[in-house]
This record gives sequence, C-alpha cells and structure tokens, in this order.
Amino acid sequence: MPTGLAASDLPAGGVRRRAAFAVVVVLLCGLVLALAYANKARCAGAPFDRDGRSTVFDVIKDSDVCYSDIQFLWLGRDINEHVFPYVTGGITDDGALVGGAVEYPVLSGVLMWFGAVGAHNDADFLRYSALLLAPFALLTAWMLARLAGGAALLWAAGPPLVLYAFHNWELPVVCTAVAAVYVMTALTRYSVRTRGVVAAVLLGLGFCLKLYPGIFVLPLLAYVLTGGGERDAGAGDRGPDVRGALLTAGAAIGTVVVVNLPFALVGYEGWRASITFQQLRQADITTNSIWYWGLRPMFGPDPRSEAAFQQLVSVASPLLVLAAFALAMWLGWRRYLATGVFPWVGVSGAMLCGFLLFHKVHSPQYTLWLVPFLVLLEIPWWLVGSYLVADAAIGIGVFRYFYSMGTGKSVELMEHIVQFGVWGRASLLIVFFFVFLWAAPRGNRSMTPRAARSDPRDLVPVV
Repeated sequence: MPTGLAASDLPAGGVRRRAAFAVVVVLLCGLVLALAYANKARCAGAPFDRDGRSTVFDVIKDSDVCYSDIQFLWLGRDINEHVFPYVTGGITDDGALVGGAVEYPVLSGVLMWFGAVGAHNDADFLRYSALLLAPFALLTAWMLARLAGGAALLWAAGPPLVLYAFHNWELPVVCTAVAAVYVMTALTRYSVRTRGVVAAVLLGLGFCLKLYPGIFVLPLLAYVLTGGGERDAGAGDRGPDVRGALLTAGAAIGTVVVVNLPFALVGYEGWRASITFQQLRQADITTNSIWYWGLRPMFGPDPRSEAAFQQLVSVASPLLVLAAFALAMWLGWRRYLATGVFPWVGVSGAMLCGFLLFHKVHSPQYTLWLVPFLVLLEIPWWLVGSYLVADAAIGIGVFRYFYSMGTGKSVELMEHIVQFGVWGRASLLIVFFFVFLWAAPRGNRSMTPRAARSDPRDLVPVV
C-alpha cells in the first residue's frame, strides 16, 4: 500500500513546501542525533584499560542509563582486534562466539567491522560507529517527511531516537524498510512490478542487516500480485500479476543469497554461528519479553523447571509468531476484497507487532523498527504517546533495575516500572496489530480532497 503522495501529484508550490519541510526535518534529526550520541558518550572516555575499555563504563552504564551494545561489544567479538567478521569465526559448545563471529546477519557484522577501523578503544568505536550510522537516520527522516509530512517529527525528534539511535546497529535496517515503502509510493512513473522488484531488493538487504524486513516481502508479494492501486486508477481489469509476484520474490531471495553466499563459502562455521547463537538465546531477565515476566513465574526455581520453561518458549514463541503473520495476511486479504487494494504497509506493520509481541527477545531499541509505521499510518496520537511512555519505562527502567540489583538496593519500585513497560508495550502492540490493518496513510488526507467514504481510495492514496 503506498503511503502519501508522489511529488508529481502535488502542485509546484506544494512540492517546494514539502521539500523545504523535509530539509528542516533532516536538520532537526541531525541535532537529535548529536544529543543521542552525547547521551551514550557519557559512558565512554579516558582512562582506558589495556583492552581499550573505558573504566567508567562498568561503573555508570546502568545507573546513568548510557549503556550501548556498540560500546559493550568492543570486547568479546574480536572487534578490538580488527578481525574481519565470520570468516574465521565459530561458536563454542557453551554458546560463546569466537574468532570474529558476531550474533547479527552479515551486513551488520561488516558495519561493525567498518566502525572499528582506526579505533583503538571503545570510545573511538562508539564515535566512528555513530558517524557511520547517522546518515541512515537522516535519510530515513527525509523519506518519512516526504511521505507523511509533519508526522515525520516523531522519528526525527522523538524520544526513541535519543534513547536508541546509537544503542545498537538499527538505523541502517530501518532505512532499508522505509526505503522500500518510499520506492512503492514515490516512484510512480514506474510500474508496480518494477517498483516491487526494487523494494524487494531493499527488503532483502534489510534481512541481511537484522532479519525483520524479510517478513515484509510476503505482503509486498500480495500487493504486486493484486496489481496495487493501479486498477482503481483506471488501469483496466487485469488478472493477478503472477509473473510480477514471482519476480519480486526472486529479487528478495536472490539478494539474500548474493549477500550471504560469499560468507557461507569462505567461512561457513563463522557464518552459521550467528544463527546458532540466536537459536540458543534464552528468554531471561535481559530479554524484556512477556515470556520471562508472564510465564517464567509459573515454573519453579530449580534447573529442571528452567529447562522446561525454555523448551516451552522455544516451541510456543515461533508458533505464535507464525500464527500472527497468518492472521495479518488473512485480514489484509479481507481488506483487499473490500477495497480492491491490498494494504501491504499495514499488514507489514501488523506482522511486525506479532513478532515483537511473541518473540522471546524484545530489546528496547526495537522501538525504532516500529516508529516508521506510527509515522506512515494514521494512528491516534494518544496511542502513540501511550506507547512512548511504556517504551521509556522499559528503555530507562530496565537499566536502573539492573543497577539496583547490582548494588543490593531495593528493586521493588524499578521492577514495577519495568513490568509496567513490558505489559503496557505488549497491550499496545495488540492494539496496533489491528489498527495498522485498517489505518489510512497520513500523507494523503492533509494534501488532497477526501474521497467519499465508500471509495476504497479513501484508504489508499491515488498513484
């Protein structure tokens, strides 16, 4: 489902205003990124130990809420040794990554390596990584501003960017997902099939960064198969575009194969180690998931109960994620039957909600994955604000919770805050799952006359 208007659909003055506003959004995003870096940099700096670790890091990372995976992983993945990832790596029997293997897909591993080039300590690594990642956030801000107007400020100047921009390597993968929507929306001089192939390549690259954009390929295929919005624009009564859908699927799969195959051939054990690591990861106190806070208390404290809990999660979590995907696709198809356009962006957002809700790991920075959908679709702002409050409770509260546990202080208050964040976030993900599926895009209603409520194009902008 396209979102917003293509530039060609706007009057000349409107094009200039939207372009100027996009520049303002990008500049504001740059200022917020500087603030985000300053927040994380509080944990980094001299003096350093012999491995280049800032001595202050372990002292204040939780109490001052300046922890970042970027700085943390300077050690433990041979990044400080400048080892190229995957090629000579592997994973031990107890799940430890060695020899340059990292837990992320290959493009993220390469970005991590690039960020360490020239770095001699974790402060350098954080700074160089921030410089490497920032352009992706700026490009995302520009695309969202072009697509959704003022709502893009939620991305460019919202709390999630301050908290998580440089927490992990999320900015490039978010950029690929937004770019796929931008291609389908803005490049309307090309056919749906052509745009679908390009968008599939972008989603394939996203899969090679952090996996999750790969789930958006399925709703994109349905959109291409059904001809997108062109049929409603008078393109004629054509049958399903099976060839276009196959080309789109092939583009996504081919991209993933082309990117991964060299690593798999040169260093299969190191490449496979990232997959094995994620399979072995358990739903523990560090995962912020409903599984740990909701299901774990039903099991005893002994090792046998812990093993039973982890086994149940390893089965139930993927099954529920797949069930959520199937439900989103089915509801999306029902909307297609009602409106004539398959809502691929809304279905993609709903599928992401299902993944975030039921996956055994829900790291705080995953909020950056969700924010573009809150920008692109007409979600009530009170729901958006509620989610940001719950997210801040977990994104800030969890580190203060760890600090309290580490110092022996009372943890009751911080545990309540963390649980408020976990359950508030989970409840809103359920709401968003259904709201996304029927939400109109933000960009078009403020820019064009509203169609009649019975017109399906009221839900999908004309392209």
